[in-house]
Amino acid sequence: MQLSNSRSRLALTAGLLATAATAQAQLVQHTITTAVPILTLSPDARASALGEAGVATSPDANSAYFNPGKLGFVPYKYSVAASYSPWLRNITDDMSLSYLSGYGKVGQRSAFGASLMYFDLGTIDYRNGNNLPQGSFNPKEYAITVSYGLQLTDNFGVGVSARYIRSNLVGTVNGNDAKPGNAAAVDLGAYYSKDLTIGTGLYNLALGGSISNIGNKITYNEVESPSFLPTTLKLGTAITREIDQYNKISLVFDATKLLVPSPYYEDPYNPADPIQKARVDATNDSRNRQGIVSGIFNSFSDAPGGFKEELREINLSTGLEYNYNDLLYARGGYFYEAADKGGRQYVSLGLGVRYQVFGIDGTYLVPTGDNSQANPLAQTIRVSLHFNFNKLSEAFDDNGAGGTSGETPSN
Repeated sequence: MQLSNSRSRLALTAGLLATAATAQAQLVQHTITTAVPILTLSPDARASALGEAGVATSPDANSAYFNPGKLGFVPYKYSVAASYSPWLRNITDDMSLSYLSGYGKVGQRSAFGASLMYFDLGTIDYRNGNNLPQGSFNPKEYAITVSYGLQLTDNFGVGVSARYIRSNLVGTVNGNDAKPGNAAAVDLGAYYSKDLTIGTGLYNLALGGSISNIGNKITYNEVESPSFLPTTLKLGTAITREIDQYNKISLVFDATKLLVPSPYYEDPYNPADPIQKARVDATNDSRNRQGIVSGIFNSFSDAPGGFKEELREINLSTGLEYNYNDLLYARGGYFYEAADKGGRQYVSLGLGVRYQVFGIDGTYLVPTGDNSQANPLAQTIRVSLHFNFNKLSEAFDDNGAGGTSGETPSN
């Protein structure tokens, strides 16, 4: 790969990330872009198989990524999970997303969690305008997170996460030295779970909500042009039907929205008109200079197309999970993003097994819509391993954490 300077390198890397986060070969004009977009993608195979839904699914070792409020309801005293996904595998063979997470129960109603997300963008070989080697660089991003969740009542819990993010995308080229981007962020989450009897059927209703990546903007080599983190609102539900003592099925649904400024545009737009171009550029510059809090609140009403466009900025995730005897799992899901906001649209398929302390999940993505065959997400796979120790229903008596309603210990 040939690159002549750090600015070109940064632009290319941002393009790779945007391509990884969209299912179109070419970005749509009105796509909302942020720094570190990898933080918006579910790293584990179970949620990926459910169309990226996870804010209200039954708690497990990856709960804090979607909703730290679920940590108070976790079904084991200790649990660890590791996930891996080759990235853009139909384009390159040296990019990957890795995720390590776990939790430890504290008492009967709370738990601490920790995780590491690592995104490796492979090796870039620099060359100058004369095609002479200028060294190589391995761009990478990672996020370290610690979380705490507390079960306030038998059915309701809250949680918080603190995160350190480092984005090292640009090396030294032709004497231009760009610094890695650093940021700190927090997540807030709430979770509700209730067992219900409807007619002769047994159900569990779960509701979840979270706001993730509330933090400072990231700066690389241009201090005057910092980038927003992908602050995201997630709301979701999960309804589980116990068919009999061996069979359960869950329907999950999530809606997510980026809480960052929408790009301003005018339609029709004539870039040759200096007055119009200056107006558009000035408006976008003003939006990008907003503070974190004002950017969050304004994100609900700043889409140039009004309320209809605000609705198109909401991504939808849905999935079904079949559970046989807390042993075998079959999953399917669908993720939808409006075409003019990125165009990610795909079916997700997955299988899982739990046996004693060990579990494994796998997912395969099938892009849909236009250009699905050339989609960079085609053939994407994710694999997760789980190690669960000391089921709470065995560690405590019936009045302890193991008796919390809505828990699914093997999940």
